[in-house]
Amino acid sequence: MDRTIYYCITQAENGLRTEQYLRRLRYSAESVKQLKKEPECILVNQTPFRMNRRLKEGDVLTVRVIDPAVSGHVAAVQLPLDIVYEDEDILVIHKPAGMPVHPSKTNTDNTLANALAWYYKAQGKPFCFRCAGRLDRDTSGLILVAKHFVSSGILSSMAARREIRRDYLAISRGHISPREGTICAPLSRRPGPGILRIVDFEHGESAVTHYRVLSEKNGHSLILVTLETGRTHQIRIHMKHLGFPLSGDYLYNPDMEYISRQALHSYRLTFTHPVTGANMVFTAPLPEDMLRILSPDILRFSIS
Repeated sequence: MDRTIYYCITQAENGLRTEQYLRRLRYSAESVKQLKKEPECILVNQTPFRMNRRLKEGDVLTVRVIDPAVSGHVAAVQLPLDIVYEDEDILVIHKPAGMPVHPSKTNTDNTLANALAWYYKAQGKPFCFRCAGRLDRDTSGLILVAKHFVSSGILSSMAARREIRRDYLAISRGHISPREGTICAPLSRRPGPGILRIVDFEHGESAVTHYRVLSEKNGHSLILVTLETGRTHQIRIHMKHLGFPLSGDYLYNPDMEYISRQALHSYRLTFTHPVTGANMVFTAPLPEDMLRILSPDILRFSIS
């Protein structure tokens, strides 16, 4: 994947070394190292430029991202792919429930990575899977993917600083009280084999979840959830810890009366574009299997 990015140097940036300038734009150390390998990757006023040279006001810095990486182990498989947004740097995808994100020993040809590999292959483009986040297999909704190593490195920095906001919609049975709050309960892996996590105040990693009940219908509560941290199964365990596990959660609450997977949906994604700096906000409507729990009347509720 090749990408050319242009930057106009302002008075405030006059005198900065090229590497300094790029690091201020959150280019990772690895990205800078990769750019140094090719003499034509860094140009100033169309002339090759060393990273240690200083920029002047009015210069036009050109960054040519030549990305040689290829995910050769990911098979290209024609699968449904709902692309909400795409440009030269990122993809925002609406992932269905039941689709794993990454290939594994038990999921080699049914993942989001497989679907994207096919999408790239159909365009005659090399493919490297760089997902900026994760969703459990049975969690539906929005997920962000970087298209080259520069955008991937910047998004990783943003994620570490908690600058990518993910809002989820979840459904639990019963009347949740209090109707909004913050759950602070550290999480760790449960002893023994398997992927189960538990609340562990002695040895667990910090985990913080904010929630707000939006509505109640048919004996269930629709909840807006925002993560301050992103631990494995965090929402699922925290809602169980609160006493209101998610409906259909086969690991933590096998209540399959209304839905056959955890009632959890990545509803809204908010972030600053890693290259252009534009404010990006995307939403994905509540899927039908979750709507059926509450009835179609839920469409009348405003989520904010």
